[in-house]
Amino acid sequence: MKKDNRSLHMKTLALYLLILVCGIGLGATLIFYLYTTPLNSKPKQIFSFQDSATNFEIQPFYPTKPQVPHHQKENTTPTITNTTKETVKEEPKQVPSETPKPSVSNAFLHRMKDDELFWKASMVPRIHKTPFKKIPKVAFMFLVRGRLPLSPLWARFFRGYKGFYSIYVHTQPYFVGDVAPEPIFLGRRIPSEVVTWGEISMVEAERRLLASALLDFSNERFVLLSEACIPLYNFSTIYPYLINSKKTFVECYDQEGPVGRGRYDHRMEPVVTLQQWRKGSQWFEVDRHLALEVICDKRYYPLFRDYCKPACYSDEHYIPTLLNIEFPRENSHRTLTYVDWSKGGPHPYKFGKWEVTVGLLKHMQNGTECMYNGEPTRVCFLFARKFVPSALFRLLELAPVIMHF
Repeated sequence: MKKDNRSLHMKTLALYLLILVCGIGLGATLIFYLYTTPLNSKPKQIFSFQDSATNFEIQPFYPTKPQVPHHQKENTTPTITNTTKETVKEEPKQVPSETPKPSVSNAFLHRMKDDELFWKASMVPRIHKTPFKKIPKVAFMFLVRGRLPLSPLWARFFRGYKGFYSIYVHTQPYFVGDVAPEPIFLGRRIPSEVVTWGEISMVEAERRLLASALLDFSNERFVLLSEACIPLYNFSTIYPYLINSKKTFVECYDQEGPVGRGRYDHRMEPVVTLQQWRKGSQWFEVDRHLALEVICDKRYYPLFRDYCKPACYSDEHYIPTLLNIEFPRENSHRTLTYVDWSKGGPHPYKFGKWEVTVGLLKHMQNGTECMYNGEPTRVCFLFARKFVPSALFRLLELAPVIMHF
C-alpha cells in the first residue's frame, strides 16, 4: 500500500515538474519575441473604415473674393530654395473652379483691441538710428463706410511705388466683403467700431487709424482720406511734397458765430478756454511726432468726448484745438484736401460725372496760393473731395492728362 502511495506521489511530482518546465519555456519564448519585435510595428489592418462626417473643411465667415479676369491671371511656377542650396521647382497648382475665400489672417491687418493697439503704438524707440535701411513712407488712411468706389483710380495712383506708402482702411464693423478688388487693398482693414457722423466716434476712428499706422516705424507722414477723395497729382509729386515738408497740414482757424465759438462748452475750462478753441477740416495730414501726441492724449480728448456733442462736431475741433494749444508752430494751419462749400449746407458739394472737367481739376490744382516751407506756391491742395462713384470713368479718362498717372 505504501509503495502504491509513493508511486502516485512520484508521478504527481513528475507532472508538476513537466508543467513547470513547459511554463518556463513558454515564458522565455514570449520574452524573446517581445525583444525582437520593433515597437512601431503595427498589425495588418483587415478592415478599413472611413467616417464621411469628418471629410469637411471649416471656412471663415467672409465672402469670396471677386473673380479675377482671365487676362490678369498669372500662371507662374514658384521656386523654393531648401537648406542644401538645391533648387526645387514646385509643380504648378491647378486653378480651382471657385476663387477660395480669404483667410482670417488676410482679412484684417491686426486683431488688437483699442487698449492694446494704443499701448503698442505709443512705444517710441530711444535709439533713433535704425539698424536697417529705412525708406520713409506715407500712410494713406481711408475712413470709409464700406467699399472704396474710386479704388481703380487709387490703384493707378499707387502703381510702381511699392515700398513708399502704406494703406489703412477703417470701415463700419458690420461691413462684410472686400473694400476693393485691387490687391493693394487686400488685408489693409483694421478692427473698427461703429462710426456716426458728427459724434466722437469719428475722432476715435481717426485715432485708431493713426495708432495702426504708427506700428510701422517707416511711416513718417499720415494722411486722412474718405471714399470720396481723389489725388490731384501723381505719386512722384505728392510724396516729396509731404516727406520734405517742415510743417503738418491741419486746418485751424478761429470762427465766431454758432458754428465756431458757439460750439464751445465752458465746462472745458480751464484746460481749454474760448480763446484757444479752434475749428478746421477733418481731413488732415500730420507727421509722426504729432500722430503720437494725438493717440497718447489723455488731457484734451476726455473733454471733447464729454462736452463736445452734436451740434458740436468733435472731428472739426479736437485736433485743431489740440495743435493750437500745444504745437502751433509745427502746423501750417491749412488743409491739403480741396472741398467746395460754395453751395452752403452741412456738407460740401458733390461732383458727379458731368461736373468732372479739365477746368475743374486744373482749378483745384492751381486756383489758390499758399506757403510751403516759407515760400509761396500754387500747389496748395494735393487731394480733393467729394466725388461720387459715377465720376470714376471720367476721372480715369482725365487722370493721364491732368494728374499725369
